[in-house]
Parts: sequence; structure tokens; C-alpha cells
Amino acid sequence: VVDADGKKIPFRALYGERKAIVVFVRNFLCYTCKEYVEDLAKVPKSFLEDANVRLIVIGQSSYHHIKPFCSLTGYTHEMYVDPQREIYKILGMKRGEGNNIPGTSVQSPHVKSNMLLGSIRSMWRAMTSPVFDFQGDPAQQGGTLILGPGNEVHFLHLDKHRLDHAPINTVLQLAGIKTVDFSNKSQIIDI
Repeated sequence: VVDADGKKIPFRALYGERKAIVVFVRNFLCYTCKEYVEDLAKVPKSFLEDANVRLIVIGQSSYHHIKPFCSLTGYTHEMYVDPQREIYKILGMKRGEGNNIPGTSVQSPHVKSNMLLGSIRSMWRAMTSPVFDFQGDPAQQGGTLILGPGNEVHFLHLDKHRLDHAPINTVLQLAGIKTVDFSNKSQIIDI
């Protein structure tokens, strides 16, 4: 994988010494991925430190897109890219949506936009970026893993389509991390 400065790092180094949640996103212009990563950004660093777990997002574009995507989503945890999609292929992450694309009635707790509005926003971001590109293969699906330390695989979820992300709190629980309230509702304090 490659970091935001263009430095190559062996994939194994991400989980060799301690457990890691590794989320592979479709591409950095995908609206569902953007909204999912915005929720991943809400996971406090202290929750990860308490559980001694790394939270890592991997995209499949050029490393030049990492810093703008982090800025856009508010994501401050680790992010890398796999520009040739080598790890995506090794893990068997599919390309294409298949015949099982859910209708807009599917309510992922992490995807706030409907398909039409989200797609329009993604296209606008592509057209207004300094270099018009899709920041990765638009047909590539992602997935979520909990790995390490060493060769242990604790969890593997390969996305079937753009709305098939693993629920973040499920992944956090499986990794031994406190869960997060992702609702935007105001907290009522009873005095």
C-alpha cells in the first residue's frame, strides 16, 4: 500500500504487530464510501487506543487523493491506497454491482443520501477536482476485515454492492472496541 506522501508500506505491516480494522472503499468519489468514512471519522482515537486496535481505510486511487479525501470526510485515522488493486484482487473483492442492487428503500445507518442525489454529488466532485478522474475503478467493490496480530483473520466482509458496508458498530464490537452513537440527534440531559 502507499501512504499520503507516496511511501510504499507492506500490507502486512498494517496488522503484523497488533489488531487492525481495515476498510477497503470502492473509490474516493463514491458517495456511499464518503458517508461511511465520515462515520468512521467519528470513532474516537481513545476508543482505538484503549483496545490497542488500528483503524485503517484503503482506497484504490493515486496517493494524491488521500489528503483531500481525509479533509472532505474529517477522517483523521490511517489511510492508504492500493492503486493497482492488488490486495482487492487477492482478497476476492468483486467488480460490478451484480443483480442484487437494493432499491432506495434500503436504510444503511451510514448512508444518508439517496442514490440519485449521491450520484450527482459524486459526479460533481469528479468534474470539479483538479484532475478529472474517478479516483479509482468505479466498478470495484470494497470490504472490511479485522486482522492481526500476525496472520489471524477475525472477520471478513466482502461488499456485494455499494450499500453493503459492514455496520461500523458491529465491526467495533467484534474488534473489542466501544461502540459509537452515529445518530445526529441531540442528547437530552435530565438534570
